[in-house]
Amino acid sequence: MAPIDPHSFTDSTHPLTTHISLTFYFDFPSSTISSATLLSLPTPYTGPLTLDTRSLSVSSVLDPLSLSPLPFSLSPDSRVLGQSLTVSLSNQTQILILSKTSPSSSALQWLSPPQTFNKTHPYVYTHCQPIHARSIFPCQDTPAARVKYAAKLNIPRQLSAVMAARHVERRGPLPSETQGICADSVWCGDDRVVEEFVMEQPIPPYLFAFAVGQLGFREVGPRTRVYAEAVNEVLDAAAKEFAGTEEIIQVGEKIFGPYEWERFDLLVLPPSFPLGGMENPRMVFLTPTVIKGDASGSQVVAHELAHSWTGNLITNKNNDHFWLNEGFTTYAERRIVEAVQGEEIASLNIGIGWKGLVKEMERFKDNMEFTKLKTNQAGVDPDDVYSVVPYEKGFQFLQRIERQVGRPAFDEFLKKYIATFKFQSIDTDMFLNFLKVNVPGIENKIDLKLWTEGTGIPPDAIEPVSNIYSKIVSLANEFKLGRTPRDDEVADWKGQEWELYLENLPKSVEASQVRALDVVYHLSESKNYEVKVAFLQLAISARCREYYGVVEKTLKEVGRILYLRPLYTALVQGEGPGKEEDTAFARRVFSEACDCYHPIAHAVIEATLAKHV
Repeated sequence: MAPIDPHSFTDSTHPLTTHISLTFYFDFPSSTISSATLLSLPTPYTGPLTLDTRSLSVSSVLDPLSLSPLPFSLSPDSRVLGQSLTVSLSNQTQILILSKTSPSSSALQWLSPPQTFNKTHPYVYTHCQPIHARSIFPCQDTPAARVKYAAKLNIPRQLSAVMAARHVERRGPLPSETQGICADSVWCGDDRVVEEFVMEQPIPPYLFAFAVGQLGFREVGPRTRVYAEAVNEVLDAAAKEFAGTEEIIQVGEKIFGPYEWERFDLLVLPPSFPLGGMENPRMVFLTPTVIKGDASGSQVVAHELAHSWTGNLITNKNNDHFWLNEGFTTYAERRIVEAVQGEEIASLNIGIGWKGLVKEMERFKDNMEFTKLKTNQAGVDPDDVYSVVPYEKGFQFLQRIERQVGRPAFDEFLKKYIATFKFQSIDTDMFLNFLKVNVPGIENKIDLKLWTEGTGIPPDAIEPVSNIYSKIVSLANEFKLGRTPRDDEVADWKGQEWELYLENLPKSVEASQVRALDVVYHLSESKNYEVKVAFLQLAISARCREYYGVVEKTLKEVGRILYLRPLYTALVQGEGPGKEEDTAFARRVFSEACDCYHPIAHAVIEATLAKHV
């Protein structure tokens, strides 16, 4: 076997799937999906074909033309990879696989009505990045295998579905389309409806996405709707927050070239969504925590939009080269923010990112492999080592190239890079070779090997410099001397300024200082979760137990890993008096809250607690 991805059983000697047709029957009472997966290969193939699965019950594998069974075998379960499904083919171009998901599928979160905004209907949504599509249907679950797909979703009639694909129609079920996954009478029940979708551009499997629930939408632009649960308060707040989306798209097009995906719709998910946003093409998924009431949530939208060029059009071949997705996208996001909101706001973003990068150096001090851009993740769960390094070190690398060649030349390089590699999956060496051909002599000016294969932060990375950044860092340094900022000094501050200020405060502060800061500025009550969580980390480090009620409430009302991990980590990694009490508190809260977390967030926090306890 010659794997092409450390996180996939896909064999480089096997043909790669070009198209997948999916037929899904959603059973909410059992939290399962019965599915028929029709995989198409580019040419007739004889020999073994190995696919990725996780927690799937595979009932049969068939030749779709004759419906005769094809021999298949499942490997023993691997904690990181799941199970390989190997099928023996004899001059076939297609195979049909009947399977059923597990209620514990790592890509799916099933929400009961009380866990939703509207409290009346259930909800299910996906998150497939980096290697979770295999827990919904068998596939070559590697970004190296880009596929087009079609999907039929059979769901309860009172619900609706959205996908990261073009919606074809909503219609009644037909008995001829069950593909054997359930009885015709079940498929065609009076209470069922079929939503049909197609994705006509080849995407990596981690971008497969859907959500099913009681959904509504608001129009916010000529190519953008905002979807959410059909609750007017949520829809109206989302529409207001993202009203400027079309301007952001147009700025992106000026910098990076045409937007290739037709629609740029947004879906605001329930609070359990584990990320800030997910760049699913045509239908970006967003956490409700980005709705802050001041349009600053549009910066997350700018990041996910930027992925439309870097990540979705050009994709890392596997997770060892994740920086090609996220470093480029972070750079692109900040270019968009600079154009829309100005240099000062972009500089604040860079400053917050810089502090995050410095913190990750401390996190990985015992395993510096994961401070590289080009990593070796063989045998490692990518969710366990997810960090801001590929984002922020990748950004710093690209900014270093821009400084060397100048922005106009770098912009031309970016457009040529995107046009050359669009709808392809590439690795770091392919990028570096392209860079050296198109910017002759760059390797003599920048140590490309040190940047991509070296550990830590290279010496020619630059901490951002701007008036507002310097002022905030200076005020944070004065806090160490016991001075809290005056009202006039922070009158214009929004969430990002406070976040940068709090991130620059010393790790160890007196409880009295924490209380004094909150008495004046009420940071523990902030509607901006970045600010609230940064403050609560400070309160935990000072063992201000009067704030632990707010900590518990926060850990129970949101599922975003960006907030969960630092709060749980702060509780369990402290030393000295009170450590045992904090650890017990963290374990109790997790045991009470974990059923509301997405499976990916659940696993990340479980690993965090296991590491420190």
